Amino acid sequence: MATLQNIRSKGPLLVIAVGLALFAFIAGDAWQVLQPHQSQDVGEVNGETLSAQDYQKMVEEYSEVVKLTSGMNALSDEQMNQLHDEVWRTYVNNQLIEAEAKKLGLTVSDAELKSIINEGRHPMLARTPFVNPQTGAFDKDMLMKFLADYAKLNRAQMPSQYVDYYESMYKIWSFVEKTIVQTRLQEKYAALVSQSLLSNPVEAQAAFDARVNQKDLVLAAIPYSSIVDSTIVIKDADLQAAYDAKKEQYRQYVETRNIKYIDVQVTASDEDKAALRKEMDDYTIQLASTTSDYATFVRSTGSDIPYIDLFYTTRALPRDVVARLDSVAMGDVFGPYYYAGDNTMTSFKKLAKSSMPDSIQYRQIQVVAENADKTKTLADSIYNAIKGGASFEEVAKKYGQTGERVWISSANYEGADLEGDNLKYVTAITTAAKNDLQNLSLAQANVILQVTDRKAMTDKYKVAIVKRPVEFSKETYSKAYNDFSEFIAANSTVEKLVANAEDAGYRLLDRRDLASTEHTIGGVRGTKDALRWAFSAKPGEVSGLYECGESDHMMVVGLVSVVPEGYRPMALVRNELRAEVLRDKKAEKIMADMKAAGVASFDQYKGMANAVTDSVKHVTFSAPAFVSALRTSEPMVSAYASVGEANKLSAPIKGNGGVYVLQPYAEEKLNETFDQAAEVEKMQSMYTNIARQFINDLYLKANVKDERYLFF
Repeated sequence: MATLQNIRSKGPLLVIAVGLALFAFIAGDAWQVLQPHQSQDVGEVNGETLSAQDYQKMVEEYSEVVKLTSGMNALSDEQMNQLHDEVWRTYVNNQLIEAEAKKLGLTVSDAELKSIINEGRHPMLARTPFVNPQTGAFDKDMLMKFLADYAKLNRAQMPSQYVDYYESMYKIWSFVEKTIVQTRLQEKYAALVSQSLLSNPVEAQAAFDARVNQKDLVLAAIPYSSIVDSTIVIKDADLQAAYDAKKEQYRQYVETRNIKYIDVQVTASDEDKAALRKEMDDYTIQLASTTSDYATFVRSTGSDIPYIDLFYTTRALPRDVVARLDSVAMGDVFGPYYYAGDNTMTSFKKLAKSSMPDSIQYRQIQVVAENADKTKTLADSIYNAIKGGASFEEVAKKYGQTGERVWISSANYEGADLEGDNLKYVTAITTAAKNDLQNLSLAQANVILQVTDRKAMTDKYKVAIVKRPVEFSKETYSKAYNDFSEFIAANSTVEKLVANAEDAGYRLLDRRDLASTEHTIGGVRGTKDALRWAFSAKPGEVSGLYECGESDHMMVVGLVSVVPEGYRPMALVRNELRAEVLRDKKAEKIMADMKAAGVASFDQYKGMANAVTDSVKHVTFSAPAFVSALRTSEPMVSAYASVGEANKLSAPIKGNGGVYVLQPYAEEKLNETFDQAAEVEKMQSMYTNIARQFINDLYLKANVKDERYLFF
């Protein structure tokens, strides 16, 4: 059991490692031994396909590791979507690196892996269960002992729970081992690329000067905002020229779709709300007259908040109940009332209030014998011995237990669904006085329990709460479904959808550049079928009705257009191009006005209509200057500052926020000494980061196809 606890305690760290190490073990075998081509493929990298079956196997393996290391029994839809994407990214990256490593002869040998393990300094090793509890460092001997025990594991004779523990441990170690191999291969490739980008003394000196040489300057500027947009004439030829000049920036590597859709969320009708109010009125009357067995009564009401006969801090109570708690007398009922925060109607009864410890220290001895009678006899004997003065710890050791003192806080049990022995156990701990000794009889054992300390006294409450969500009825959903179905049937084209949605009371939404790698439309759960339809339809078509969300949404999708892989059509980037051309033409006009006015001095520029002035200090070439008068970052200010002479006015310069002239007036140098080796090291570090970005170039050349949306 201690081993399993160790696994779970390291869980969050290993989950972090999952995110940091893209080269996870689940894809390791996939890029070494690829399966033969199958008809149902989820994707392709460098001409090699990945079948849906193999991909699903990777996902299942990975999800088991994540659940094990995080202590979760199941993953939510959102977590599974993230996991699907991470598995795919891992697979693709492994494929890319493996292909390059093979060309270059890069490998990670068994001897190298063994050396890494023996050194014990790899960050992943410290995130395993094989860590010395005294030093907090990875313990190779613990690992070796485990692997030896695992190899000799007799699964037929050992209890299944112990077999499961060993299998869980081995899964984690397999993950760590293969991740180390993959990250090491990645590091080798990145190092090889980065070492091909070498810094030199001249570059180091230039980088140092760009950082330490500072100038103060004044500027005068005519903001682009001073010119009314409508006064600028922009022709199609201007937009075409701008598009041609920046065409490479408008290249997209996957096909996307532009859609229009209607998302109908079904909510409770007035009749539904009235029916719930009537129920809540009845429950409120019954709650007031109930004097015992609140758990059964609250359960019978269908309340979202079960009643557990324990004192709880306000942290464990609904926010709306806490806000009203002090205004309610003991034994009184408040409600029913509507709370918009969680869309519920609520009534509650304040049963009791007590000042109790938030944290309790206790120790225990578990007593189990051959049968119930012998268990009771042995428990009574242990209880009487300790009661008579025997050492708790010594008695515990006699029965193979430590009897150590442990702390439990309210947060450990608040929110848990406690009943039966669990409730009896927590009640005994939380209500016992300090040093009280209890012989607690449970279904499968007895527990000798003693509270040794209590601290952090706080107010706690017993509150019986009837909280019901305001939900729509079947009749309400059926009406909404029928109305929406009729609307879709009468509007089978995008053109009709656009023309008639508003009149029918529906809100038509736009979604541009929808990619097949997304998991939802409009953030609504359960819309994968609608997404698949969008990538199989033709422009102008309208889908059928999709039921989605938490069975409370309905959706229809209309395909407006397809944006194919390649250069984005100019029509889709027209607004962006127009903004850029507009800025350039305004700059041309401002410069022409400056020239026509014949201004030559800084004061003359300041005197021009609409001119603004500013003073910018500590400007360096290494970072763009922020000009507060223009409310924009201006790289050209930094560029001119590096070459401009003191008290010499610049020519008009086109910036991001306007046209300006600059005049440096002071220069200083930071009190730093040039260290060539340090500067070269900084540059090399930057090159290492650049090298890591080469994976994007490999991706673009690998003809990656992602068709997971067809299957998952």
